Amino acid sequence: MTRKSLSYPYLVWMALFILLPLGLIIYYSVTSDNGGFTLEHFSRFLEKDYLMVLARSLWLALICTVICLLLGYPAAYILASRTLKRANMLLVLFLLPMWMNFLLRTYAWAFLLERGGIIYTFLQKIGISDPPPMLNTQGAIVLGMVYNFLPFMVLPIYTALSKMDHHLVEAAYDLGATPVRVFGKITLPLSMPGVISGITMVFMPSASTFVISKLLGGGKQMLIGDLIESQFTIYRNWHFGSAVSIVLMLFILLSMRMVNGASEADLDRGKSREKRRRRA
Repeated sequence: MTRKSLSYPYLVWMALFILLPLGLIIYYSVTSDNGGFTLEHFSRFLEKDYLMVLARSLWLALICTVICLLLGYPAAYILASRTLKRANMLLVLFLLPMWMNFLLRTYAWAFLLERGGIIYTFLQKIGISDPPPMLNTQGAIVLGMVYNFLPFMVLPIYTALSKMDHHLVEAAYDLGATPVRVFGKITLPLSMPGVISGITMVFMPSASTFVISKLLGGGKQMLIGDLIESQFTIYRNWHFGSAVSIVLMLFILLSMRMVNGASEADLDRGKSREKRRRRA
């Protein structure tokens, strides 16, 4: 059996579950109820209310991604440290909540944040008589996003740091480099592939989520995922829902391209500096 024949099942799978659904979405986005070509659904999305929904979704996804990066990189760095004992056990404990159903994890936060919940009661016991509302706010949505998507940031960075050649770090210390310089010149550049993967894996589901905003936002903070879900399940307007899906995909692809472009630019600058050093 040749390698080409082994790829046939994958090609069939890709055609049925990727290309065909994508083709249907594109078809519905540019056609009307009678099947004629139209761009009316895209022009409708340019209304102020829908643009605000898109801006809110991208903004909250950006906040979630930044928080996950700030929390996830130190966690991955500690887990990848060769001096840390039982790092594998700590990694399993970190990923243990991911074994639970996504909806159950989000429902748990809804019970924790509601008035009369554990967090609300704790704040009252420490002297805050009337704690501010926590559920049905943008803060609750971001909290739910960070909690659910943080492992997607930690894992790729941890993998990149684990595969890093630690002899380079030891050589830098032997040459008198400070810890800050070692991190900026060696550790961070070598871990950038993991950082880029983590940013992509967190930003994409954060921008398109609808379950978290519905359960923790109470429907008061509509995101682009909620808009798409409502068009398909409530209003049965597959044409407009498909058009919004296409717009969201384009924004995600553009964001990924910008992040990858920045990474490639950093890599090119690093290669240029290395060539100048060798010439000198």
